[in-house]
Amino acid sequence: MTLRDGLRRIRADDPETGWLVRIVLTALMAWAFLTAGPASPGVRPVLAAALGCWIVFLLADHRSPRAARLALAGAALLPATVAGLPDDAHALLYLYAALFTFVLLPRTPMRAILTLTAAVLTTLLTGLWLAGRGPAAMLTQPALIAVLVLFSLHRREHRLRAEQTALLLDQTSRTQQAQARAAALDERARIARELHDVLAHSLGALGVQLEAAEAQLTERGDVDGAAARIRRARRLAAEGLAEARSAVAALRADVPPLPRALDTLAAAFRTDHATAITLSTEGHRRSLSPAAEVALLRIAREALTNAARHAPGRPVALTLDYRTAGVRLTIRNPFDGTATPGPPDRTDSPPPPPREGGTDGGAGLGAHGLVGVRERVALVGGSMRAGVTDGVWEVVVEVPA
Repeated sequence: MTLRDGLRRIRADDPETGWLVRIVLTALMAWAFLTAGPASPGVRPVLAAALGCWIVFLLADHRSPRAARLALAGAALLPATVAGLPDDAHALLYLYAALFTFVLLPRTPMRAILTLTAAVLTTLLTGLWLAGRGPAAMLTQPALIAVLVLFSLHRREHRLRAEQTALLLDQTSRTQQAQARAAALDERARIARELHDVLAHSLGALGVQLEAAEAQLTERGDVDGAAARIRRARRLAAEGLAEARSAVAALRADVPPLPRALDTLAAAFRTDHATAITLSTEGHRRSLSPAAEVALLRIAREALTNAARHAPGRPVALTLDYRTAGVRLTIRNPFDGTATPGPPDRTDSPPPPPREGGTDGGAGLGAHGLVGVRERVALVGGSMRAGVTDGVWEVVVEVPA
């Protein structure tokens, strides 16, 4: 092992009960044993036994913690039997070193600490009384031991709290990393969902129209029909571009305020379809998540598209209500049961399935549209209903604020 490795281990070692401290204490105990004077002839055998217990503790600490603690308790208790002898402080050095280490060990139970402290104090007071020491010695030495134990307990509690704090910080860091990974996965799923909604719908419908236009030109020579298909494909391309921009805004969380976005959507609908449309906002505006605002915009756009396709020229009313527990968007337009479905995407395609409520004439959403809308609303924790109420086709969507 190099000097650098040794210094690194010393820095990583426990500063209070680590090997560097134990080596220093062992050296002090050996010095005390060797310098024990003839004034106390009974001290040396006790110190030898205490030193042997200390060495057993050093050797068995990691292999057998229970045996190591018992040996360390012996290294503290044995010197207490001779610490009351006058003119010899060597036993006190053994007593303080062993007791300080015993209390500071983080795995030592509190019951064992209190039991050993009581045994040491009882033994020490008995020895002081038998040695004929005065009241000053019988008060001073136990008080010093009590202060040592209290200080060691304070340091032990501080270290345990520091370790628990470090463990909590590590767990918090891991939790934050797991949350970050989950958020990244959620964001990827949202990106995939937005791209699928835009590309699958817009490009799929665009491809169908172009394929039908090609068939009308090459197989039937129907120029007018093909031109109508191409015009519809151009409208689908424009709608797809708008959807793509909306999706990018949602992914960037750069969504304009919902009332303003709905007002822009209503103005475009009024201009493109020469249809009366009103937008009313009730209550004070509250913040919504970008996903919830985009969901409401998508639903409004699809409902208006269906209204223009299946109920052309009929007025449409949009109501944005902030007075409820969440935020509610309602789209209404008159329904008289005489509207017919718009033309299918393919000339040989079957007619579209009936809309919710058993009708197909208003701002309702097609079967596929309903599935997509319900999924989108469910993802933001909202709810949706659609149907005819008092001769008015109504779509109501509510999302949490």
